Amino acid sequence: MSDYAAPILYAVVIWWFLTGAILWLNHRPRRTHAWSFGATTLALVIALWVVAWSASQESEAGAYAAFTAALIVWGWQEMAFYMGYLAGPRRTPGSATDRGLARFGAAAATNLWHEAAIILGFVAIAWLTAGSPNRMALWTYLVLWGMNLSARLNLFLGVRNLNAEFLPEHLRYLGSFFRRAPMNALFPVAMILATGFLLVLLHPAVTESASAFKRSGHTMMATLMALAILEHGFLMLPLPSAALWGWGLPARRPGADAAP
Repeated sequence: MSDYAAPILYAVVIWWFLTGAILWLNHRPRRTHAWSFGATTLALVIALWVVAWSASQESEAGAYAAFTAALIVWGWQEMAFYMGYLAGPRRTPGSATDRGLARFGAAAATNLWHEAAIILGFVAIAWLTAGSPNRMALWTYLVLWGMNLSARLNLFLGVRNLNAEFLPEHLRYLGSFFRRAPMNALFPVAMILATGFLLVLLHPAVTESASAFKRSGHTMMATLMALAILEHGFLMLPLPSAALWGWGLPARRPGADAAP
C-alpha cells in the first residue's frame, strides 16, 4: 500500500494547489492578468518540453514528469479561458427566450476559441509523444479534457450547485447559461462512464507485474479521475466545495451564486 501513497498524495496536492492558484490569479485585478498569463505561457513552453523529454522515459520519474507537465498545459488552457484571452466570440449573457439548439449555440459561442485551443493542445501532446513508451501526459490531458467538458455540459443542462463564485467578474455572463435543477439526464451517464474509465486507468497499477512506471503513473491518473468524479458530485450534493479553495477566491458577494 505504501507504493501507492506517494502518487495518490502527489496527485491530490498538485490538483488542489494548481486549482487554487488559478482561481486566485483569475480573481486578481485585471491589470495583473497580462503578467500572470505571460508567466504561465513561459511555464507552458517548459511543460511541452518536459512532455517531449518524458515521452522516452519509461520510469517512475518519467511518469511524475509527464503527469505534472500535462497539468501545467491544462492550467494554461484554463488561465487563457478564465482571463478572457481565449474564450469565444460571444461575450454577452444569454437571452431568456433562447431554448434548445439556440441556447446551446449561444453557450458554445462563449467558449469556441477555448475549445479550439484545447484541441491544439491535444494535437501537440499527441505529436510529442507519438510512438513513445511514455504517453502519460496524453492520457492525463484527456482525463482533464473529458471531465471538464462533462462538467460544463452538466452546468448547461442543470445541476443543484452552480458554483458561480468560481467565475471572475469579467466572465459573469457565463452564469446566464447555467441552469439550476435537481438532476439532468446526462449526469448519471457521465458518472457511470467516468467510474468505468477510473477502473480502466487503475487496473495497470494494481496488477502483480506492474512496474514502478505504471504503478505511479496510473495511480496518479486514476486519482485525478477520482477527484474529477468528486467535483461532479459537488455539482449535485449540498457540500461547500468552494471551501476547498477559499484562499483562492475573493470574499463572497450576496447573491453571487443565485440561479440566473
